[in-house]
Amino acid sequence: MKVQLETIAEKTNSPFRLLHSPRLSDLFYWHFHPEYELVYIEGASATRHVGNHISQYSESDLVLIGSNIPHLNFDYGVATEYTHEVLHIKTDIKKEVFDKYPEMGAIKKLLQMAQYGIAFHGDTKRCIGALMKQWHQMDGFSFFTSVLDVLNSLSKSTEFELLHTSPYINRFKQRDQERLRTIHTFLENRYATKVTIDEVAEKCNLGREAFCRYFKKETGSTFITFLNQYRISHAKRLLLAGKTVTEACFACGFESLSYFNRTFKAVSEETPSNFKKRHRSVKV
Repeated sequence: MKVQLETIAEKTNSPFRLLHSPRLSDLFYWHFHPEYELVYIEGASATRHVGNHISQYSESDLVLIGSNIPHLNFDYGVATEYTHEVLHIKTDIKKEVFDKYPEMGAIKKLLQMAQYGIAFHGDTKRCIGALMKQWHQMDGFSFFTSVLDVLNSLSKSTEFELLHTSPYINRFKQRDQERLRTIHTFLENRYATKVTIDEVAEKCNLGREAFCRYFKKETGSTFITFLNQYRISHAKRLLLAGKTVTEACFACGFESLSYFNRTFKAVSEETPSNFKKRHRSVKV
């Protein structure tokens, strides 16, 4: 999977950057960045893939994503007409303002919770989404104050779901990002076929044992465990898209249906059949 580090590169001191109606539907853009991200998309039904969480959203979605949590662009594969607003929040404002002043305590707590990934629903999603659609027409001051109002409103909402059971920790260190990108790129191209540790170690210019030590240190898991999790993530996407369990199994590089079923259950705590049944009523 091609992981890309994204940063705010505009020549501005503003802590907020708005991307109005970005169009990435043709791109599988799996990326992370230090900025917090608030996403609203309307008129689409697609995949919500944030960190280790993968599910479907229908018609619209409003999600707050924490710092350095890998995520897929919410409009990937969308063929309908849709609106899409993405807000990036620099970490500096959390450290210099939200963490410092008691009046910002609720927003500080909200951004701490963002490390779980937060999906909002109900009136919160509808009202905040309507406000976000107006941001690109506002002057700088109005936009700034509106963002603060929205964050404050989200901090008070009870209409939300946490996407992880614990805060997501990105273990990738800055100096190792290029090497890890090499690994992800290799997996993106090869996960559907047989993959050996020797092959990926060679891509990193490391011996087998050195690669295994390095990978375990940087990711907290063995390469085989990571590969299985990666393949299961893609299998879920295929199941959500209507593929059968057998089709998903072999399309993701598993050579045995029984091993696929055992691995899927170990990773997801449910069988692929049960996963498919839970989501069969959701329109892809």
